[in-house]
Amino acid sequence: MSTASQALGRLNDEVVDCRRCPRLVAWREQVAAEKRAAFAHEEYWGRPIPGFGDPDARLLVLGLAPAAHGGNRTGRIFTGDRSGDWLFAALHRAGYANQPTSTDREDGLALTDCYVAAAVRCAPPANRPTPTERDACLPYLGRERDILARLVVIVCLGSFAWDAALRVLSTRGSAPRPKPRFGHMSRAEVGRYALLGSYHPSQQNTFTGKLTGAMFDAVFSAAKGLS
Repeated sequence: MSTASQALGRLNDEVVDCRRCPRLVAWREQVAAEKRAAFAHEEYWGRPIPGFGDPDARLLVLGLAPAAHGGNRTGRIFTGDRSGDWLFAALHRAGYANQPTSTDREDGLALTDCYVAAAVRCAPPANRPTPTERDACLPYLGRERDILARLVVIVCLGSFAWDAALRVLSTRGSAPRPKPRFGHMSRAEVGRYALLGSYHPSQQNTFTGKLTGAMFDAVFSAAKGLS
């Protein structure tokens, strides 16, 4: 096992044990206990969700937070929800994932040159973390940045992830001025990192056509070109 793999393993153990945010702890555990009827037979994860992927990744895909009945149920970010269906299909088309679907932690999904994480590691009520909750989680993202030594591109799924990435990278003293604005296919250079913005593959965006498959593929094609 590589040094990076070991460091990520230790970090992920810390993430899973985290109880920093009382509101998020209460919500994630309530959802895990009450469950959704369609998943009543399953044992929910109900804890913070660590990142996962290739320790040698040049690409980091950063989301907002786990879905209450997605990652909070399966224990892996973007696994078991509609947003994940879009994400992993796109990563597969781009050559980053060995399969286009992800249903549970043991489904054989493997990522190459890509790591996936969330700005906030616990499922929040109404999918809306507070600024305080975001800031409590940012040190985990900062440590992932440091461990992923080959990282050069961060794809930010939505404005929340964009702002979180800018905050973490700015701790290295390389905050761009003026602050780059989020948009689909927006790009910012922060030190040695390139940030790419993408609309989040939420049902609100994919059902309405705000985000199409071609638009999503263009983001990962651009990420390939930058890495």
